[in-house]
Amino acid sequence: MALIVQKFGGTSVRDAERIDNVAGIITSAYQDGNDVVAVVSAQGDTTDDLTAKAAEVNQRPSKREMDMLLSSGEQVSAALLAMAIERMGFPVVSLLGWQAGFNTTSDYGSARIKKIDTSRVKKELDKRRIVVIAGFQGVNRYGDVTTIGRGGSDTSAVAYAAAMHADLCQIYTDVDGVYTADPRKIPGAKKLSCITYDEMLELASLGAQVLHNRSVEMAKKYNIELEVLSSLTKARGTIVKEENSVEQMLISGVAKDDDIARISIIGVPDKPGLAFKIFSKLSSKGTNVDIILQSIGRNGTKDISFTVQKDRMEDTIELLKEYTEKLGASSLVADDNVSKVSIVGAGMESHPGVAAEMFEALFSRSVNIQMISTSEIKISVLVHKADGDRAVEAIHQKFFES
Repeated sequence: MALIVQKFGGTSVRDAERIDNVAGIITSAYQDGNDVVAVVSAQGDTTDDLTAKAAEVNQRPSKREMDMLLSSGEQVSAALLAMAIERMGFPVVSLLGWQAGFNTTSDYGSARIKKIDTSRVKKELDKRRIVVIAGFQGVNRYGDVTTIGRGGSDTSAVAYAAAMHADLCQIYTDVDGVYTADPRKIPGAKKLSCITYDEMLELASLGAQVLHNRSVEMAKKYNIELEVLSSLTKARGTIVKEENSVEQMLISGVAKDDDIARISIIGVPDKPGLAFKIFSKLSSKGTNVDIILQSIGRNGTKDISFTVQKDRMEDTIELLKEYTEKLGASSLVADDNVSKVSIVGAGMESHPGVAAEMFEALFSRSVNIQMISTSEIKISVLVHKADGDRAVEAIHQKFFES
């Protein structure tokens, strides 16, 4: 008998028909003799709807009260799914995050999981009950409900699989696996049978929306084998695990991130320590910086450009505006009309010339590159947003369709 943790996203439980379908998946695994823990997201667009309701009564609600509100979405999903399983004649119990033992930090809206007390769930499994847990949420040391940010249900599921030493963690979504590109935009995209943690982590961080990067980080840390598959078909999914035993594909995927902005500080005095002062200032405010480009100093100055998440652009400009003047920089320029396009592949480490082929593909479609960033398994370029989809198509065709 195995222990399986299954996670179902919002589209998988968006209405009664989909809930019945998910109940069938869960009970099928249970009938095979497995212990089953299911983690669910809020139905469909529930989180967006709740956010809109909050805005109707308060344009600037506290993060604590937003967590109280948003956590209700997963509570509804968990209860409705348990009712469907109950109707089918199977023993089941639904639990909120705190009942399932999720203890978190007090960072409302983006809490981190500190520890998980699995005792309640283990007791329920010992009674041969199916356990349905409301994902995305926990409780802090003050007894307040918290939510754990974007991709929270993925992270909840993987964390529970780690805490329970589960045999498998299945992430059910509206796509049937991990593809070499977004199959909705690239008809030639190919489904991968297997991908490494590192490759999946890069793709998740670079805009691929199949899994959230926090869940992949946790799976890698605790060596939890993940399977990404669709709740709507019976097709086999993609396995995310440690290194493959066979030789790596050169490139595993192409990703695009439109949720990004470029900020340039022009005319920074060409003196030691100024870059440190700029980026330590950003770090102190919790701003993550990605691609960084510094020009060669000329006439006693240099330019520094970097990218941040689009929703941090205004705050970053506000933070740096007065500060850059103190440093003696001449101006501060921001642009959110950009896209980051990236290729990821562990096979790149042993194959020279990958960058040249990527740049050739972009040149063939007259796509101009603004910034470049590389690592052992990733190459990212910043392009004009209007060129983003064309860039992905050109790169995918070069590496996967030629």
